[in-house]
Amino acid sequence: MNPLEEHDLRSLIPIKRHEWLNQTFKVLKAGESFIFINDHDPKPVYYEFKSIYGDVVAWEYLNKGGREWKVKVTRTEESQGREFKGASTLMDLRKAEQKDWNYAVFHRYGMMPEGETMELISEGHPNDIKNIFEKQFEGKYKWTYKKQDPFEVIVHITKLKESEGASIDIPVVESFDLRPFPPAKRHEMVFETFDKIKPGEAFIFINDHDPKPLYYQLEAENDIPFKWEYLESGPEEWKLKVSKEKK
Repeated sequence: MNPLEEHDLRSLIPIKRHEWLNQTFKVLKAGESFIFINDHDPKPVYYEFKSIYGDVVAWEYLNKGGREWKVKVTRTEESQGREFKGASTLMDLRKAEQKDWNYAVFHRYGMMPEGETMELISEGHPNDIKNIFEKQFEGKYKWTYKKQDPFEVIVHITKLKESEGASIDIPVVESFDLRPFPPAKRHEMVFETFDKIKPGEAFIFINDHDPKPLYYQLEAENDIPFKWEYLESGPEEWKLKVSKEKK
């Protein structure tokens, strides 16, 4: 048997990685596999596959950690994908370990384009997740209950469009261009700079695609108020100003 080809997704922007993974698994036949490489733990994809296709996903880590996460994915049986109307993706928390709920939901939410909807299913009300949305994403999402039974709650979470107006009253203390660096390094540079600047200061960075997933991850992982402002919005250059606000 020929060894499986390894598909290195690290050069793709996050949304394109996700599209590739979904399309590749969708057409797999029972017993077929593929291997892909990512620059962070792609566990949310595993839970999304299980949510949509059922318990037919074998997920084997060939390498963990650092900037190279290598995973072998196998479809163990044929299955009919679950239908979900009015949403672009499905996350069934009953298919995920509780310790991974926040990572799975907010990582996937960060990948969603504005205007799209996640269907979230849980046994009982997902109050902890709702509290995070209320605290971190106020005014930026819509939470709609589709079903509220004791053993099955279905919620549609829609990402609303953001205002792109820029403020000019906060001094910029650092500017850098991310385009020469690999995706994992870009992530580090933004987070390290945010940690370094003081409240009332800002930094500007340039990217070659809309870095909106970074925005949602930054909101989900810290409680420091900040402003994310588009100075330029593509198609070749995306320039962002990130301001750390005073509490």
